Amino acid sequence: MTDAPLPAAIEHDEFLPYEPSAVWRALTDPELVGRWWAAAADLRPEVGHRFTLDMGAFGVQHCTVAAVEPERLLRYTFAEGVLDTTLTWTLVPEGTGTRLILRHEGFDLDSPLGRQAFAGMGKGWSLVLSRIAPVLAA
Repeated sequence: MTDAPLPAAIEHDEFLPYEPSAVWRALTDPELVGRWWAAAADLRPEVGHRFTLDMGAFGVQHCTVAAVEPERLLRYTFAEGVLDTTLTWTLVPEGTGTRLILRHEGFDLDSPLGRQAFAGMGKGWSLVLSRIAPVLAA
């Protein structure tokens, strides 16, 4: 029996009982991003804008905004020169809240670092996403 190939992307979603405008703020306001994920002092949702995420023990990761549709979609490269992956955040209004869908793709599964990151982030993203609602509630 052979192992099935790993998928090239990680997908997670989280229902948040907040309007898309509030969830968008959680994704784009540097102070809020720092409370649920990583320090992002220079984050701005503008295509072409370069910023960094301070991931603590995992180092400072360089990113570039690739697509912006306010309150609907935010896409940026992540860990340029290291992992070279892409994060896409999609916001979908749902009832009285927002379904936040994360797609993290572009992992090089042929490299040890890519496989390690894929495995770790596959498990870790659900925990990270679960931190957004408490930040919005505060």
